[in-house]
Amino acid sequence: MPDRYAVIGHPIAHSKSPLIHGLFAQATGQDMVYEAIDGGAGPGGFGRALAAFCAAGGRGMNVTLPFKLEALAAADEASQDARLAGAANALRFEGGRVLAQNFDGIGLVRDIEHNLGLPLAGKRVLLLGAGGATRGALLPLARAGAARIVIANRTATKAEALARELAPHMGACSVAGGGPEAAGAGQAFDLVLNATSASLGGEAPAVPAAAFAPGALAYDMVYGKGLTPFLQLAQAAGCARIADGVGMLVEQAAEAFAWWRGVRPDTREVLQRLTVPLV
Repeated sequence: MPDRYAVIGHPIAHSKSPLIHGLFAQATGQDMVYEAIDGGAGPGGFGRALAAFCAAGGRGMNVTLPFKLEALAAADEASQDARLAGAANALRFEGGRVLAQNFDGIGLVRDIEHNLGLPLAGKRVLLLGAGGATRGALLPLARAGAARIVIANRTATKAEALARELAPHMGACSVAGGGPEAAGAGQAFDLVLNATSASLGGEAPAVPAAAFAPGALAYDMVYGKGLTPFLQLAQAAGCARIADGVGMLVEQAAEAFAWWRGVRPDTREVLQRLTVPLV
């Protein structure tokens, strides 16, 4: 009988995870099935779905909105990345125990360095937003050797608090936070990451043209939306290198697959299938 895996979220019909993991399983010869589970909008839905899936012999789960916080809370053991991000996006079930990981930031770094060809060592990074996506990205960016990370958020105190909280874990990478003005202040960045939800609402985050250093990469974590307002803003500022988050989606999925199955799939075919032209 094939091993069972799933993605859980609400809503979930739009998820690309069943396609991605189905292609990974086919390419690596893994005997597994992968489904999408809607955890529902009401309280307790995630816990009931998790218990039922485990009882039916499920081996692992990807977790998407709005259940990443609940997934971490349900874990018996969690990685440092998951704990410091305050959220889990992958679960593994072993001997009645629930293990939690957060591969979002790891997938982001893999996409930037491997697929987009931008080594992060010594780079200056601007992160727009101070929510869960930023929390998940900070440690992997620091581990990749980023020299400095600035968090710019509409609520300056939230960005400042996040920078103070994670600074002790950032190694040699300096981190600072502030309001929208933190994106300017005479600084230019090699990588500008939009980790806000602005693009989903057809809006552009506040970032001045001067924030993009010559040759900078502008990266929107939203995927499948084409040329988002943020990427349009970056182009207007003279930024020639732009990307959306489809690579992050695929690479974090590959990390989860490897964690579950012990083999990391090649991501090139899946990236080709899912990439939407940025026009």
